[in-house]
Amino acid sequence: MASPESMELTTLYKTWAAAQTANPNMSMPEMRRMFDHWGDVTAEPGGVDYIEVDAGSIAAMWVVPKGCNAKKVLLCAHGGGYVAGSMYTHRKLFGHIAKAVGCKALSVNYGLAPESPHPAPVNDMVNAYRWLLEQGFKSNDIALVGDSAGGALSLTTVAAIRAQKLPIPAATMPMSPWAGADTSGASYDTNSKTDVLVTRGMSEIIGQLFLGPNGDPKDPLANPLCIDYKGFPPIYIQVGGYEAVMDDSTRAAESAKRAGVNVKIDIFPEMQHCFELMAGTAPEADDAVQRMASWVKPILGL
Repeated sequence: MASPESMELTTLYKTWAAAQTANPNMSMPEMRRMFDHWGDVTAEPGGVDYIEVDAGSIAAMWVVPKGCNAKKVLLCAHGGGYVAGSMYTHRKLFGHIAKAVGCKALSVNYGLAPESPHPAPVNDMVNAYRWLLEQGFKSNDIALVGDSAGGALSLTTVAAIRAQKLPIPAATMPMSPWAGADTSGASYDTNSKTDVLVTRGMSEIIGQLFLGPNGDPKDPLANPLCIDYKGFPPIYIQVGGYEAVMDDSTRAAESAKRAGVNVKIDIFPEMQHCFELMAGTAPEADDAVQRMASWVKPILGL
């Protein structure tokens, strides 16, 4: 049974859903201000410094736990449907993960749609990865992590890195990766009564904003379900059992396994979309963070 503490995220999502129902023509600035409160459910990890930096031409934030290994790094992509969220909304979440792993993290403030539609977000992530390499980080000392749209980016960025013939990172850890406008997953129906935030209609509308007028929903750099995973590094996926997009995770995992990739996937019963944001608040989120750390530390040599 879900912990009482995990209900804080459910309450937040219900508030958002009610606000969108009451204001179906909500403007993008209004929606972004609403999403700015995503990190309210995340406790401060403590012992972590946050330093804004220009990662080449992209705004980013160093997340630096006290006493961490500065030669290893997590490249982080925040969620928000490619239209909202920021390095600020997810500062504390990535602080918890970096602290548990014992390394630095770089959170990327990639461009948001509709101002910066696909492929701007994945291009920004690849450019940030290239910048890390230029700073002297080795590819096998870098792991990607992200949630929702950021979870998708933690997969599509690897595909883009491969396409640009850059060295492949050590691992990637998507949380609830989102397939955007592709709503073919059966869990949109089977979990329609349990997911209090995400619906098929929402994904179709926001996904189209992300793709822009000429975008292809089957583009493997936009949709993790369409990636050829051959040659990918190890993947660890987490997703909540109540999520409408649960099948985006399970189907991506199955595709990667068929391609011979080392894949681990954990489905957390009764958890909502991106429940890891409750790190420091709910035991399920703390468990998830510790599982990520335990999985990736040996891969990074920590």
